[in-house]
Amino acid sequence: MPDNKYRIEVSPQPQFIPDQSDPENDRYIFAYTIAIRNIGEVPAQLISRHWIITDANNEVQEVRGLGVVGKQPLLQPGESFEYTSGSSLTTPIGTMKGTYQMVAEDGTHFEAEIPEFVLAIPRALH
Repeated sequence: MPDNKYRIEVSPQPQFIPDQSDPENDRYIFAYTIAIRNIGEVPAQLISRHWIITDANNEVQEVRGLGVVGKQPLLQPGESFEYTSGSSLTTPIGTMKGTYQMVAEDGTHFEAEIPEFVLAIPRALH
């Protein structure tokens, strides 16, 4: 069980972007807003991200990079950071999940889990 000092809550909100998508050419664009909240007891900085994006054909893309939207936010206990980014799929439905690599003020490295969420065009889910 992770130490309660190091706890990050991640809340994703996906949304389909029809005007940037081109279904006839298997291009589906999604935006997602992520709220990251430090519910632990020590300040922690988001250093990098690791996404696992899976489409309806079980094609998996892994994306790794520093920070989020060009930032490496430092979150005090109780603070939140929110950002919006995007992803493109070749199918009308897919999923995203992953982790943020965090460093606490005391030097402890830990991961914040990004819960899996569904990317789907409206009416793709029945």
